[in-house]
This record gives sequence, C-alpha cells and structure tokens, in this order.
Amino acid sequence: MQLFQLAASSLRPLAIALALVFGSTLAGCNDSGLSQGTPPDTTVVSQTGAPPEPIPGAIVSKQLLLAESWSAYRERFIQQDGRVIDWEADERTTSEGQAYAMLRAVFMDDPETFAQTLNWAEENLQRMDANGKRRDNLWAWKWGKDADGNWTILDENFASDADIDAVTALILAARRWNRPDYLQLARIKLRDLWTLSTVAVPPHSARASDSQSASEQRYLLPGPKEAFQPQPDLLHLNPSYLAPYAFRLFAQIDGDRNWLSLVDSSYKILRESSQLSSAKLPSDWVALNTTTNSYIPLRTPSPIRSIYGFDAYRVWWRVGIDAQWFNEPAAWEYLQQHLPSLESKWKAQQKIPAQIDLQGQPLVPYESTSQYGMLFAAFQLTNPQIAEQIYQQKLLPAYQNGFWDNDSAYYAQNLAWFGLLASTDVAVNWLQP
Repeated sequence: MQLFQLAASSLRPLAIALALVFGSTLAGCNDSGLSQGTPPDTTVVSQTGAPPEPIPGAIVSKQLLLAESWSAYRERFIQQDGRVIDWEADERTTSEGQAYAMLRAVFMDDPETFAQTLNWAEENLQRMDANGKRRDNLWAWKWGKDADGNWTILDENFASDADIDAVTALILAARRWNRPDYLQLARIKLRDLWTLSTVAVPPHSARASDSQSASEQRYLLPGPKEAFQPQPDLLHLNPSYLAPYAFRLFAQIDGDRNWLSLVDSSYKILRESSQLSSAKLPSDWVALNTTTNSYIPLRTPSPIRSIYGFDAYRVWWRVGIDAQWFNEPAAWEYLQQHLPSLESKWKAQQKIPAQIDLQGQPLVPYESTSQYGMLFAAFQLTNPQIAEQIYQQKLLPAYQNGFWDNDSAYYAQNLAWFGLLASTDVAVNWLQP
C-alpha cells in the first residue's frame, strides 16, 4: 500500500521509517492549509504521489516521540500474550485498552502486536450466555482479578466506544496489510454493534400520532440497551463515544445498515447536549428524553455525571479526526463554536483545569495531560499557535523516557499519543473502500 513519502535523506534510519509511516506534514509545523485552520471547503488529506516537502525539525521530533512512546508502551503495558494492563486500576484489562493498542499498532505498522492484542481480546473478552455459548461478537468491557483471586471477566457489559475503535482498527489494518479476514471480522462485529447498541427514535410528531416515519433518528448508546435505556423514552449517552469518522468507514464496508445516520445524530447530540454547559462544553454523560427531545444533566450521587471531565476530552479528538480525515463542515463548526471558553482560559492562565462544572467553574485545582493531548488535536486545526504552546508547555514537560506523567498512567499514554498522532496525515488508501 502506497504511503506518503518524505524527503529524508539526511535523517537517521528510524526517522526515515517513521516518515514513511506517518506522512509528510504535521499541522502547525508547515505551510499547508491545514496548519492555518483549513475551512470546510478545503481538502486536508494529502494526495498520494504528491512531491516530497521539506522536513521541519519539529516534525521529526514529534514522529520520533510517537515511536519512542509506542515502544515504551508496548514494553510496559502489553503482555507478550497481547493483554493490555491498566496498572493504576488493579492491573485490570479493558476492551478500551485492547482497542487503543490495536489502533496504535496499525499506525505504527506493527502487525504482530495488532494480532496479539486482537487475539487476546477475542479469546478472553467473549460475552457468554447462561449455557456458556457466545452471545455476540462484542467484548466484555472489564477483565481482572475477582474476589476469589481468579482472573476473569468482571463486567460482561460491552462499551461501544471500544468496539467502535476496534472495528476502526480492523478496517485500517485490512487496508494497510491486505488482510480481508480482518474486514470480515469487522463486518460481523458491526452487525452486533448495530443491533445491541443503537436505538431508533421516531420524530415527536410521529410518536404523538402513533404512526411510523421514515425519518426516525437513530442514536448510539454507550453499551447494551438494557443498561443505557432505563426507560422507553430516556437514553443515557456519552458524547465522547460518538465517532463520526468511524461511522463513515463502517458505511463503506457494511451496506446493510445506515451508519451514516449515526453521523447526523452524533452532531445533533454534540451540539444540543453542549448547551447544558454555560461554557458550551461537552459533558462526560448526559440524558436525553426522547419524548420532549430535551437533554437532562446527570448529577451525583450517580456514578455518571454531566461535567466536563476525563471522558469528554475525547470529543475534541474524535471531532477533530472527522474534520481532518473527511473535511466535515459540522466538525469544523463544532470546534469553532465550542472551544472558545477553553481558549480563553488558556490565554488568561496558560492552564486549563481537569474538570469543569456546567456553570463553567473549575471543579479541581489540578490539570490533566490527557486533556492537553486531546486539545492539541483540536487546536492544531483551529488555532495552531495555541496547539504548539500546549505541546511545548504541557505535553513535552510531562514526557520522559517514553512516558507521559509516569509509567503507570495508562490513560495519559493513550490520549496524549492519539492527540499528537492526529497532527499527521493518513494515507488516502486507508479512508476509501
């Protein structure tokens, strides 16, 4: 598969290899339109076969950092059998962690680690029925040591964001490494994800007249319907699970289901639920009353809350990918309309609190490397100067010997890495059927 080329004759062999993997440009580090905040009508993905461009030193340093981080992460967090360990949470394993490793392996051209992490999850995260038979092809979200000291599944519910990321990784891997078997597995998983984790809601007028409507709205749930649809007209939603770019890829390989309808509902949820926040920020969790079409904040003592926090960070990354990969106008609009409050905080204080309530007030005094990684991915599109400031002032100082924060911080390793990866081009071949 042809990838973008770099003129790298003066670089070390590792830098040359990385250039071939990641592509020729990093937003904010060159003269491309993307680095200036490309408007929606401008192509942002480089064309295959484009002539090589000069290599600013900052590009090489970011790419070398991504490679070093992946090597350190693979050594520290991934067992030889492919299990990804969250050292900060009783050495548990999550479906999220397996999917993140698969995505990182694809981008780092590491088919061996990809296969190991996929196979471990397929063998150990199977959701079984009462008769010991596999119920579906999705993954139980939590695996670890139980009260009796046995290593086993601790929660058989699936988390749809992990399955979305895993299927995305399978599609990209199939295209990068010419593996049709990965594409077939992706299709099987999509069938179950659609059936078990999406729900169709007719428009209000159709519900009132008890009639069927072709314009019903389909929503992605964070997991099984029985867990996240507590009442027929109430949905619990996690905006950070919404991945419009992934739904576009799914539509390319699965014509039997209307995945593009989830693109529309994703941006609807993102726009409307952010209005709960006076700062127009996304929330970790929200509730939607489908009868009144109104969003309801979830408050303590519920374990899922409507605050801007560690889940919500990923909204910037996921929306940013849709802007960069598919040049989606709704993605550009969302970033431009919902980043200003954080941009103002940064300009005033050169820091952003890790959690913010619905009134726009800090909930904690500390910051988060994970948030800065995700904000880098967004600001590189809308304000490259702030993106570079975050990189220099927050991401680089938190990084040492292959790790952000420390060598147990599982979440920071992944979100910082994906945030920096978003500044690289993706081969056109990977995004087309």
